[in-house]
Amino acid sequence: MTLNKFRDDAYKIFKSALKEVDPYSSVKKSLTLSGDILKAGNRSYNISEYSKIRLLGAGKASGRMALAVEEILSDKLSKGLVIVKYNHTELLSKTEIIEAGHPVPDKKGEEGAQKLLDYAKKADHGTLIIFLVSGGGSALTPLPLDNISLDQKQQITIELLNSGATIHEINTIRKKLSKIKGGKFVEISYPATVLSLILSDVVGDDLDIIASGMTVPDKSTHEDCLRILKKYGLEKKIPVKILKLFKKNEINRSSLFDRSSIFLIGKNYDALKAAKSKAEKLGYNTLILSSTIEGNTKSVAHIHCEIAKQIIKTGDPVKTPACIISGGETTVNVTGNGMGGRNQEFALECVEKISGFHNILIFSAGTDGTDGPTHAAGAIADSKTLKEGIEKGLNHNDFLKRNDSYNYFKPLNNLIMTGPTKTNVMDIKIILVR
Repeated sequence: MTLNKFRDDAYKIFKSALKEVDPYSSVKKSLTLSGDILKAGNRSYNISEYSKIRLLGAGKASGRMALAVEEILSDKLSKGLVIVKYNHTELLSKTEIIEAGHPVPDKKGEEGAQKLLDYAKKADHGTLIIFLVSGGGSALTPLPLDNISLDQKQQITIELLNSGATIHEINTIRKKLSKIKGGKFVEISYPATVLSLILSDVVGDDLDIIASGMTVPDKSTHEDCLRILKKYGLEKKIPVKILKLFKKNEINRSSLFDRSSIFLIGKNYDALKAAKSKAEKLGYNTLILSSTIEGNTKSVAHIHCEIAKQIIKTGDPVKTPACIISGGETTVNVTGNGMGGRNQEFALECVEKISGFHNILIFSAGTDGTDGPTHAAGAIADSKTLKEGIEKGLNHNDFLKRNDSYNYFKPLNNLIMTGPTKTNVMDIKIILVR
């Protein structure tokens, strides 16, 4: 089996995973309409009892999710709005789409979030809101509290991203600084009925963390925020007014969620199971390592490499030809000024570890088609990558120091370029061993 065949197989496995968590088909499997009865999971809604049905939401996949809902409800829908990342649009008939910045929020996102807030304020007892949530929704809806500016929220987002904070930690802070996150959207729209369809992009599928839980009661506290800032040494890098906010007491409004229902329609593990099925059809002995991989990218990369080497030496945990699949979201502590993302950095960390093993391929990519602030979904590393880099005058250690994985893999044609996939269930790593 050649390395090119290895690469082809890795792409086929990845594409099968993406197909399984396509937002359009995920909604179609989870939401049905028969007459006037709308069913979601084990809940039924008689839509004739509502004077208006709003379709709202935010996230990289929310446009494609909205396309499915529009087809299901057709002319029964009133107008609505979804906020997506730039270049993640769909052709919708009744639902407005606003494109906004991600991962760093921008003015377009703030304008869109204000429109969502306006819809919430106008909702009443006769309103059914179908709220679509997917990864990216938090950054796409920056609506800071009145005494906090968008610039200040951008500042704290950048500091958290560069510090290596997890998405749980980032969104814990984001929702405390927002007018609509941390369940505030439901609180403001009460007594409207809210049905949330959620595509998870966080480890553990914690509903109050996905897109900062706009329609989910907030379990976190101000004390949690202070602990996160202290952990990463950010107390002196954020505005004093934010620190003062986190030292204030909070009000519990959980009683306002009795007319709200939440359904998880897709997650990373669903994608991993589809990937496993495809790998087995291609002839690989396949193991799903975990769908909850997180932690430092360097450490996680080294562990994956050692597992691959163990397979070669002993045939454990699976015999060759082997495929190890994992999912989750690692973090990178950015100290350099290069360009890349956690998946490209993961692959770059593996380059030296697997050099000389002519039977290992590493494939790491984000299911949304983007990795960090780049147009690549991730990168591939195999036994020849280190040698090919040296031949082009590329020292992989220098690129690691600069966090410049994108510019290491680009001249080697080892970047994974999918374009926007319009879904988002974290990352997938595929390790092939023959």
